[in-house]
Amino acid sequence: MAIAVVYLIAVNVIGYAMMGIDKERAIRGAWRISEASLFLAALLGGALGCTLGMNHFRHKTKHWYFKFGMPLILSVQVLLGICILFILRP
Repeated sequence: MAIAVVYLIAVNVIGYAMMGIDKERAIRGAWRISEASLFLAALLGGALGCTLGMNHFRHKTKHWYFKFGMPLILSVQVLLGICILFILRP
């Protein structure tokens, strides 16, 4: 269980950082992180970090697939987490 918590913290920090890095690169006109990579980070468990980063840095908020997709992925992950907790509970 502790490994899962450490993993989730790490992947959410990475997702948050990816949003910030991509926003900074967008401002500079530099090479960008692909949208597929941002969604992959969210799908791997980092949806909370990606969503928080998206809102904090005001990045990708005009794209409907980010505006609705990231919170949707987060909702599914929270529901799956709740289901897993009840299933694994002795």
